[in-house]
Amino acid sequence: EERAANLLKAELKKRGITYAGLVDKLADLGVSENERNIRNKVSRGKFTAAFLLQCLTAIGASSLALE
Repeated sequence: EERAANLLKAELKKRGITYAGLVDKLADLGVSENERNIRNKVSRGKFTAAFLLQCLTAIGASSLALE
């Protein structure tokens, strides 16, 4: 859980995308989330693989380094 959360945070930071920006990008994919919910999910590390994939797709991540 912690590793998944750190991976998502790192990808957001690398692209300069805030949680508010992620909300907008997810909305473009038809995924309804709000900033508070995303912040809580990521800080707890409690989210589904589907949510992780939605976020990565929304921010344009095409590959990941799992090191």
